[in-house]
Formats: sequence, structure tokens, C-alpha cells
Amino acid sequence: MNVDVLLGLQWGDEGKGKIVDVFTPRYDVIARFQGGPNAGHTIEFDGKKFVLHTIPSGIFHPGKKNVIGNGVIIDPYILFKEVDALHAANIKPEENLLVSRRAHLILPSHRLLDAAYEASKGLEKIGSTLKGIGPTYTDKYSRSGLRVGNLTDKNFNSCYTHLKERHLDIVRQYRFDFVNYLIDGFPFDEYEKAWMDAVKRLKEYTFIDSEYYLNDCINSGKSVLAEGAQGTLLDIDFGSFPYVTSSNTITAGACAGLGIAPNRIGTVYGVFKAYCTRVGGGPFPTELHDETGEHLRKTGHEFGSTTGRPRRCGWLDLPALNYAIMLNGVDRLIMMKADVLNDMEDIQICTRYETDGILTEKLPFNLGDEAIHPVYETLPGWNTSPDVSMGFDGLPINLKEYTGFIENATGLPVDIISMGPDRTQTIFRKGD
Repeated sequence: MNVDVLLGLQWGDEGKGKIVDVFTPRYDVIARFQGGPNAGHTIEFDGKKFVLHTIPSGIFHPGKKNVIGNGVIIDPYILFKEVDALHAANIKPEENLLVSRRAHLILPSHRLLDAAYEASKGLEKIGSTLKGIGPTYTDKYSRSGLRVGNLTDKNFNSCYTHLKERHLDIVRQYRFDFVNYLIDGFPFDEYEKAWMDAVKRLKEYTFIDSEYYLNDCINSGKSVLAEGAQGTLLDIDFGSFPYVTSSNTITAGACAGLGIAPNRIGTVYGVFKAYCTRVGGGPFPTELHDETGEHLRKTGHEFGSTTGRPRRCGWLDLPALNYAIMLNGVDRLIMMKADVLNDMEDIQICTRYETDGILTEKLPFNLGDEAIHPVYETLPGWNTSPDVSMGFDGLPINLKEYTGFIENATGLPVDIISMGPDRTQTIFRKGD
């Protein structure tokens, strides 16, 4: 057995959580491989809506193991807000959630650092979620962070205090007023106390050496789905730097974030929206600053599931999509939110960029250069709300042609079309 990978091909918020939830019955194990609570995976079914930030999206299926991998970073306080929300819906994650000992911890002081760094940038802010993501990964790579496995060490408290004081020294150097800064509505001392209470709860969960666990699963014939967070265009190496996240969001990140060899990777599923969005700062060539952009935002309910910020909206960008497909070795495509385009008279797709009279289908190094202009082709809209029960064959011809245009441009099949947020609003092709 190999590990299949499901990840986003745009700037995040593609709808990965829904598809992981839909796919989970096919797999024995769902394993999240990178990112932290800056992610927001939304799942809807039976009239209920859940937003997960750290817990894998397979958690709603009893009997399926869910692994928080070593590449993930964990804020215990945020994790247990998720757990409590699940408990309120009579879902018990403690029964099938496993946590890697090698996963790093987001300390309350990491969140202070995040706020201090962002404030110091002034107009050059990157749009951080202020969840402490960057500082935590910084400590990981500077070999000074604390990991889940350290929670059971006798000297954990002294190590925690030492790292916290080092962080506070840096915050003071930035002249950041952390005394009056609120973290999720709490002063630092109160947030730290709530964090420590969550640590006690976390220690009651099952910690594993996830690299051994997952490889044992593979060798014993169990099926594993690796779940990515954020999106390819936010990858620390290949995204629109510096407006990126702090981890590798691409398929290669699944190997490092779970401890599996490259030859263990099976099918790679790439998830994208029928249009584009991004949250926070950074380049966005097809962004719409007009009524059409606002229509996409309102119709698609495009507000960040982690921050609540309105998402920037624009047309589908094929050069960026093909770039993401190349980096990830995508085998199958999944198109989300096609329903948001239901009442559009015409739909535009960016097929290339133009710079000083030169056309290119490649993503430029400096995507934010003002001289880069998208070149569009216009396709007719379908002006109707398709009946999901009719399947792919029952879709309007113009929606089929829109899908076919994307398939021709990418050279890959679109296996699934999502026509709404609920599990049931999903159209499979070819009997998948």
C-alpha cells in the first residue's frame, strides 16, 4: 500500500477538509502533515458545520485513525477548543486521535512574537493569522523548540520558562506592548494559564512515534491519506514569498511531515476552486476589485474560517494552477465551489501572463510585479443551479465545457466537482 496525498493547489481555502471527509471511508488512517491552527478546514453534514484547525478532517468517521503528524505544530489551547466543540456534538476525538511526539508546540510567547514581528513591518505586513506559526517553525529550525514528547519530561517546566523568557526579551527589544496585548481575548498571563490547563488534557491523549506507526500501517496493508493544509502557492519555498506560510505545503512536505519515503507516495489529489481566492497580503494577478469580485465573495461566503477576514477573489489562474500541478505531481483534480459561478453570464480564465509585450505561461519569480498582466479567455456561463442528483451527465453543457477547458489546459482529469459545502453536494465522475 502507498500513501495517497490530498492538498490545495491555490492560496489555501480550496475546500480540502470537505473532500478529506468525503474520502475518509476509503481509508484506514488520515494523517495531517504540516501547518498549524492557521488552517481552517470546514466540514458540513446533517445540517451541522464544523471548523477544524489542527485535528485531521477524518475525525467524524468512527473507527478511522487520525494522526497529527510530526510536521504539524500544535497550540494545545486551540486544539482543545476544537475538541470541546466536537464533544458538544457527541463526537469523541480521544477515541481515534493520535499525536506525534515529534510535533512542535506553539507556546503563548510564540504568539506574542508573531504579533510583535507583524506590527514592526508596518505597511509591509504579510497578513499573518497571528497564531504563532512563523516563530514556532523558527524555533524548530533553530533547534530550540519544544515538542509534544517533551511534555512528559521532568524538566519540561524549566525548559518552557527558559524559552518563554528568551521570547519576551525579543518582544521587549521590539518595544511591543505585550502587557496590554490580548491573545484570543485574554491578557498573556491568563492565556498562558489556559494553555497550561490544555497541556494537562493533551497529556491524556495517545502520543506515538508517528513515523513508525505510519510505516507499520503501510507495511500491514492499511490505507493512508495524507492531508495538507494551506495551499501550494503559500509554500515556504515555492509560494509567493514572502507572503507565504512557514512550512512546505507540497507533496514533498508529506514525506518530511509524516516520515514516509518518496516511493511510498501513491495518488496525489489536487484540490482547487473554480475561481481563486487568497487571504492577507501578497500578489494575486487575477484579483477582481469590482462588483464581480464582491459577487464571488458574497455568493461563495468567502471569509476566512480561521480569522474571519474577507477573502480577496478573482478568476481562475491557469499558469498558477499548472505550476502547482507540476510541483506536486498531481494525478487527479478536484474542482470546488463550481456552484458559486452558477449565475454568471460570462466566466473568464487566465491562460497566460503578459509583461512588456512578452507572453508566458510560467509563474514569474516576482509574481507581484505591477507589470505582470493576466491574459484571459472568456467562456459562457451556465446560468442555472445544476441538480446534483443527476450526476455529471446531467450537468449543463457550459459547465461541462468549463471543466473540459481546464482538463485540456492541465492535461489532467477533473474527477470530482463540488456544488456546495455539504457532503451530499458532490459529483463524482467515472464511478469514483
